[in-house]
Amino acid sequence: MNSTDPANRAWAERWERFSALVLQAFHRYASWLVSISWKRFGLLSVALMIVAAILPSLPPFSWSVTETIEDTPAKPPRGSKPPKAAKGPRSESPAASAASRPAREPVIKIEHPDAGAGKAEGIDISIDERGIRISSRSKAAAASEPAASSAEGELHIKLRAGVDKEAVREAVQEARQAILEAIREQKQAARDAADAAREAAAEADAPISGPTGKIKRTRKIRWGDFLTDLALLWVLASAIVKATYKGRIQAEVKAAQAAETAEAESLKRQVVEARMAAMQAQVEPHFLFNTLASIDHLIETDPARASQMQKHLIALLRASMPTMRETSGSGANGARDLARELAMIRPYLEILKVRMEERLSTEVVVPEGLLSAEFPSMMIQTLVENAIKHGLEPKPEGGHLSVKAEIVHGKLQVSVADTGLGFGRAATAGTGVGLANIRERLQLLYGAKASLAVAENPAGGTIATITVPYRSLDEQAT
Repeated sequence: MNSTDPANRAWAERWERFSALVLQAFHRYASWLVSISWKRFGLLSVALMIVAAILPSLPPFSWSVTETIEDTPAKPPRGSKPPKAAKGPRSESPAASAASRPAREPVIKIEHPDAGAGKAEGIDISIDERGIRISSRSKAAAASEPAASSAEGELHIKLRAGVDKEAVREAVQEARQAILEAIREQKQAARDAADAAREAAAEADAPISGPTGKIKRTRKIRWGDFLTDLALLWVLASAIVKATYKGRIQAEVKAAQAAETAEAESLKRQVVEARMAAMQAQVEPHFLFNTLASIDHLIETDPARASQMQKHLIALLRASMPTMRETSGSGANGARDLARELAMIRPYLEILKVRMEERLSTEVVVPEGLLSAEFPSMMIQTLVENAIKHGLEPKPEGGHLSVKAEIVHGKLQVSVADTGLGFGRAATAGTGVGLANIRERLQLLYGAKASLAVAENPAGGTIATITVPYRSLDEQAT
């Protein structure tokens, strides 16, 4: 048991390696078939069929074999004398030899004894090279004429009484000898004809005749006739593989591309969400520090305003914290209703108004019906921070900031407009990372259906507009 297990494992491993090699070769061949065009495949198939038709006539699929055949003459029948040599050329036929011989009298002729007396009685029996003839001389004496019959290879002739039987017996013996001679001549003629036919057939195969009566002939052996059928089956199988394997490869390529795209999109989304989570976690630290410093200063100078500013800060933090938890927990798209976004913007603007006093005026114009609209988180806050930091704060006299939401051509548009210095004109101009993050998130969430546009405000300053498909969270919930 233990001695056979290693052998079985070795065979199993060899079979697995062989199967893997065959499968690998098949995939390579199928991939090559798919890579070529049908026109090229047809030309290669025709070439393969031509080669398969030529190969059977070439070595090693075809070779010549020389055989030596002994030409043994046929043995004569038992009891017969050796045949006499035929006169004349061997190719002369019996009919031609008979026709060339001069006419002669019959070898045996039996007549009635009284035939010379002028009586029309009796029979004539003639035997020559043309055969045996028996003729009657008188119709009146037909009943009394002799009859000839053949039985068991012997010739019996009956004559009337008074005929010399001894003379007839001698005549019959001579006739028998003549018949045997004619038979031998016929056999020799048939043998000569067979030799002539064999020589004619041997000339086609280029036989070589030796001095000992042996014949050498060369014949071709071919065993590659199956190559044509094999090539045809190969072409048909290759056509089927080319037609079916192409769809499989295309499906695999599409699946790989889809998986790759999904993975890339997922990575991009994770990167963007991580950036937004970091932004939410920061909640503009310098803004918080400045706000706390302002509260500390107002406590001594204006406790009422300090208390108001503190309340707005608490409202801002209360609105920001759930957003950070939801975004870090879900990480999908961070979309929520517009009302919650405005719940963060309003206290933020109020804190800024306390800090900037008369230099900042704000306006939030959002219809009540749009408060349940879906809108990505932290985007409005990013636009407001940019407008304050790079537009209104650097301007000595300050300015006005407005946040508006409306439906335009079936889509939700939220715009943040300021009357500050203008886009990119302030000394505190940023790197544009915030706007780039917004565009990336819009692309991941909505594709080409959403956009961010930054333009100059006709009243001075900058106006940034976010356009997204209009979706009501209340309708989706119901």
